[in-house]
Amino acid sequence: MKRTIRSYPSLLSLALLVAPVALTSCVTAKRYDDLQARQQTEAQARTAAEAQTRQAKADLQKANDALAELRLDQKRLINDSTQTGNALRRTRVLYTQLTDSYDKLLKNSDRALADRNNDYGKLAKDLATREAELGALDVSLQKSKAELATREAKLTELTQALADKDKAVNDLKARVSKALLSFNSSDLQVKLKDGKVYVSLSEQLLFKSGSTKVDPKGQEALKKLATVLQEQKDVNVVVEGHTDNVPMRPTGGIQDNWDLSALRATDIARLLTSAGVEPSRITASGRSQYVPVAANDTPQNKAINRRTEIILTPKLDELFQILDGNSGAKNGK
Repeated sequence: MKRTIRSYPSLLSLALLVAPVALTSCVTAKRYDDLQARQQTEAQARTAAEAQTRQAKADLQKANDALAELRLDQKRLINDSTQTGNALRRTRVLYTQLTDSYDKLLKNSDRALADRNNDYGKLAKDLATREAELGALDVSLQKSKAELATREAKLTELTQALADKDKAVNDLKARVSKALLSFNSSDLQVKLKDGKVYVSLSEQLLFKSGSTKVDPKGQEALKKLATVLQEQKDVNVVVEGHTDNVPMRPTGGIQDNWDLSALRATDIARLLTSAGVEPSRITASGRSQYVPVAANDTPQNKAINRRTEIILTPKLDELFQILDGNSGAKNGK
């Protein structure tokens, strides 16, 4: 690397001032020529240094300050060649320092450039990684959108199925209520509960005390109900017998309230099947005294608890198929 100094504008003038002193100090002509040649070489080097050290302005300011000091010393150098030599040596030292500083700047610049290139490489690698992650996220997003569309379609289908089921239950309640309209509301009630139609018949309408055989008036009500159920073939029937908490005296094949409630439910199931309802749709069960609707603390409340509930539930095959389809889709993930 060529090491040159940037700016010594008054070096030639300095030499001209020094020249008479040098001549008076017995400086030979050859040495003078050498000095002039050196001045010309340094002038050329100065021109080259100006183009190479533009980025070192801060450090070169020191040289400018030194040159300013040299200008102040010019007058003394005319009479004192020793001071001129000292100034020249200081200038050379400053030149050496400036060159070292320039070299350091170049090294630091190269190091900074290498570090920046490394940073750029890391950034490029990170960018590639982020782009790959973004691509994966986009694929996942598209998949999620497709799954969401499928779920929305299933939800729409399920909502419609639930609406159809609710409509079927309401229609069933209306038909049952119309068919049993002639019966006293204190003996027979039709209501909706948990998406099912509950037909609650009192013991007074269906049975004599302790009996498991339905009275003629109760048979009439059951036949009218069976007529509706024959038209509603997609309805399952559960017959539940209920009693109060008064212990049953064992008689015949009846041991307790369990037997009484179960046998009553079974007799009602037989009447419904004999009236045309398919047996496979009917379930008979005895609940004894354990599902009361009122506290067994008064004769009136005990009479309310002695009842038979016929629970009508529309078949939910379509609804279950939709739910099974959703479950299968989740398990298939």
